[in-house]
Amino acid sequence: MSEIRGLSLPASEPDLDLLENIQRGMAITADLTRSDLLLVYPRNPEQVVVVAQARPHSIHSLYDADMVGKTLTRSDSPIILEAWRRSWPMRAQRDLLPTGAPIVQQVRPIRDREGSLLAFLSAETSMIQVERHRGRHSSFRRAINWVTQMCIAGELADAADLSPFTEWDGVLYVDSQRRITYTSGIANNLYRRLGYMDDLRGMRLNQLNTDDEEMAAEAMFKRLPLERESVEQSLIWVRKVLPVWPQNPLSTRLNRALRGRSGPLEAVGVLIMIHDATEERRTAQELNVKTTMIQEVHHRVKNNLQTIAATLRLQARRTSQPETLQAINEAVTRILSVAVIHEFLSKDERQTINIRELCQRIVSQSGQVTAMPGQQITFSVDGPSIYLPSQQATTCALVVNELIQNAVEHGFEKRHQGHIGIILEDGGHFVRLEVRDDGDPLPATFDIAEASNLGLQIVRTLVQADLHGQLKIENADGEVSASVIFPKPAGA
Repeated sequence: MSEIRGLSLPASEPDLDLLENIQRGMAITADLTRSDLLLVYPRNPEQVVVVAQARPHSIHSLYDADMVGKTLTRSDSPIILEAWRRSWPMRAQRDLLPTGAPIVQQVRPIRDREGSLLAFLSAETSMIQVERHRGRHSSFRRAINWVTQMCIAGELADAADLSPFTEWDGVLYVDSQRRITYTSGIANNLYRRLGYMDDLRGMRLNQLNTDDEEMAAEAMFKRLPLERESVEQSLIWVRKVLPVWPQNPLSTRLNRALRGRSGPLEAVGVLIMIHDATEERRTAQELNVKTTMIQEVHHRVKNNLQTIAATLRLQARRTSQPETLQAINEAVTRILSVAVIHEFLSKDERQTINIRELCQRIVSQSGQVTAMPGQQITFSVDGPSIYLPSQQATTCALVVNELIQNAVEHGFEKRHQGHIGIILEDGGHFVRLEVRDDGDPLPATFDIAEASNLGLQIVRTLVQADLHGQLKIENADGEVSASVIFPKPAGA
């Protein structure tokens, strides 16, 4: 269900289709007009509801909050309510709260197929942008006005797939004869990089050795916006071409009369938006190379750690001392726990790591290394997938490994079988990780603060210093429970 239909407006299907088409055209309209746009639907003579919003990428938005779904009253927006009362466009200057900066608000009515009032499009523009726009060429101002009219008519829906037009992009307006009548300052600078030092105004597109002519012709013929990336000399440009045509009845009749036909209007010009993506693409390419190199390093580190673990296993086979064998096996599991992290990072160095999947891998390794000959210990992992950054994931891997080793060493020292379970809980802002076993219970005098066991000392240090969490080990419901609670990093 779309956002507009999700608001359950008392409107017919054709009216909802129109509102959705208007919404799809609002983003590019906000960018080109350098205005904040609100699509509002009347509830009653004293209230309207915001059903869509578009913030411009070409300037700083006047709005910090999401307005969709909010109800506006006469005290919030008297201009919109007055436009509804009069059933007529309204334009007024007011101060923006809470800064007091002067802005111009223009409210345009939206009508259904029968001409009845359906909704309003409210555009709010800073006074600075209004004054700058007045100084631009009349052909460009006219084209921007057509863009707004096209949006209100629902004829810009196909522009929803265009990338944003930003403050660093240049724009040209080209008439139906493919003649450039307006160029922004940024556009002039961009074309100078290609060697066009003269003023482009008055030139035809076919005089430029670029992709502009071909894209403009195609966009005007199809009456559809286009976006393409191309290499212009050594620069990588992203072009957006938006065909425009008038909407008011007089221009419509004139346009059709000149062409001697009825039906859809022909485009009378195009707006060509230029974005220089050279640095972005080069930076992305360099980042991809660095990422690939880092992933290769992780892959090699994982292989080296596994080689070390295999060497230690060979050493373990040559010893008959139980304590030495145990120490070697503990070292092997610690090494393999870190190797698992590098295996994840070798696939994507920037990814967060699924702790549930990580625990599954550690459990699989522990079953092969930790249990003594003749022991049958089963393992399980329960709980949701929890994604954490690699640094926290590495600490968790070491903590889980040490707690499993501790359970095997002390809980099943005199037992031949048992079960060790890992339970994960996602608390939103915190993670709870618990390792439970059904082995021998803790002695009544057990105090984790005084525990001399090396594994528990490692766990306590990792939990407190690295995870900034809390560790608790106790007898619970006939089992031994070791639980760790730690906060998630911001944004995780």
